Amino acid sequence: MSRVDTSQQTPRPRGARQQSVETQAQWQAWCRHHRAMCIDSSRRLLKQPLGSLLTMLAIAIALVLPSGLWLTLDSARLVSAELDASATLTAYLEQRVTDAEAGRILQALDAQPDIASTRLITASQGMEEFQQSLGLDDALTHLDSNPLPATVVITPSDPVPEKMRALAGRLGEMSGIEEVRLDLAWVERLRQLTEVGQRVTLALVVLFGLGVLLVVGNTIRLAVENRRKEIEVVTLIGATHAFVRRPFLYSGAWYGLGGGLIALLLLTVGGGWLATPVAALAESYGAHYTLPSLGLAGSTILLSCSTILGWLGAWIAVSRHLAGIKPR
Repeated sequence: MSRVDTSQQTPRPRGARQQSVETQAQWQAWCRHHRAMCIDSSRRLLKQPLGSLLTMLAIAIALVLPSGLWLTLDSARLVSAELDASATLTAYLEQRVTDAEAGRILQALDAQPDIASTRLITASQGMEEFQQSLGLDDALTHLDSNPLPATVVITPSDPVPEKMRALAGRLGEMSGIEEVRLDLAWVERLRQLTEVGQRVTLALVVLFGLGVLLVVGNTIRLAVENRRKEIEVVTLIGATHAFVRRPFLYSGAWYGLGGGLIALLLLTVGGGWLATPVAALAESYGAHYTLPSLGLAGSTILLSCSTILGWLGAWIAVSRHLAGIKPR
């Protein structure tokens, strides 16, 4: 009985082993075909350098504008963060407040949890700064009294417009403070412009993304028509749509990758060309500003998106035309 059981169980591991070998062979064949189609599609593009370059250039132009706007918005966000950090409130003290009382008010303000720092400007210091800024030293010496009140420059810990308005209203009710002035209109305008820019950029990304799909799809459609007889032959001998589609998908991916590389080159050259005049303009206003660059992360995202768009455009074009190609 033991010999019979052994003879009945021996075919099972052989069948499993054979299935594993067949699966491994299929996987190796699949990888070899992908590698061959990748190399073959690149060679076909190199055989038509002018046409391939024009297609990649059209893709690059469609990618440069949204990428440039994205960089501009990223720069605007940095500027907005710097402006938020420099946003302050100015508390004007009452004229009757003495220097000792102003010191006590300053201590009370420092104890507030939503205030990061304070700076007291006494009436005499304010007058000196006013004289130096306007050059009216001789004229202001004839005044009987100093008309300027003591002021406190307040830096909030969280420079959010809503919280700063609430802080200004609360501080305006404190004893000894006559008025709290807050001017955030320019910050809000900048944020509104940034939001509008984000929506415009998103719309352009979608629009030019469709443009890339159309460019790649039209190019791949022509390639499918040129190889129509070849497709009919391989279909007759049992080739699947996935097998036929594969070389065209690699062609679309090469188009997208090439367009992304050209777009990256154009952005780099354009940024270097504009860097000097932009820096000179910012320096004329007493600021230091440099044009942002894509960097490694941005370049990777740009190349990945361009390659995916090229692959997707090729997939749509080939799938549509394969449905209309029937072997005769």
